[in-house]
Amino acid sequence: MRAAVLGSPVAHSLSPVLHRAAYAALGIAGEWSYGLHECGEDGLEPFLRSCGPEWAGLSLTMPLKKAALEAADRSDEASRQVGAANTLVLSGGGRTAHNTDVHGIAAALSEAGAGAPRTAAVLGGGATAASAVAALHRLGAASVTVLARDPARARGVLEAAGRTGIAAEAAPLAELERHLEVDLVASTLPSGAADAWADRVAQSGAAVFDVVYSPWPTALARAAAAAGRTVVGGFPMLLHQAAAQVELMTGAGPAPVEAMRAAGEAELARRAAPAAGE
Repeated sequence: MRAAVLGSPVAHSLSPVLHRAAYAALGIAGEWSYGLHECGEDGLEPFLRSCGPEWAGLSLTMPLKKAALEAADRSDEASRQVGAANTLVLSGGGRTAHNTDVHGIAAALSEAGAGAPRTAAVLGGGATAASAVAALHRLGAASVTVLARDPARARGVLEAAGRTGIAAEAAPLAELERHLEVDLVASTLPSGAADAWADRVAQSGAAVFDVVYSPWPTALARAAAAAGRTVVGGFPMLLHQAAAQVELMTGAGPAPVEAMRAAGEAELARRAAPAAGE
């Protein structure tokens, strides 16, 4: 059986390492393969049409998450709430969309002891921010403030909040300091984009979740850790969302999370080694 991750750019993806480690631990590595394919939005439907019965599923990263949901015949509740999917399970000629990012974020926060925030500030206005809002609702949060450089571009995140039932408002990212009386600050911004606010977030007392996993730690994570705050990085999210994908695609479970964690951490250490030696 075959599976793969699609996106653009995708060469840096850690998904092949995680999924292949799961196959090895489950004893199915001889029967299952997991690949990596560069694919933009225009290429998704042609790729899907080319998939034969040997294809079990696809992991989708940017910019394919909304297109993946649109390409599906069926969808789970999380993908409908978020308005985006990161997983397509292919079975019997059909396509079922799932959003395992929501599970990944909730599991990562819970694992770190930060799984009961009542209020949060979510930085960013894209699909991952929408997944963060849905995860926070799942964890029992009552309200979120979504902070984006252009609040108008956070409309999709607010719509996702409305579908979950969590109270949400949007504000300019430049006004972050006015919205730091929260239990959790969740940054879904690209690497380096939250650096300017690192010290102010650290001083706020909030726990910090940063979706970046490489390079790690980010300036935001370092500042928060130095201030004694709970810090959750992007790798645990990636790990737990991949574990859910393995279960969905293979039908085997539970996924071997610790074997996947060890493989992912080893790969991240390998990637960081050249920089450390400079």
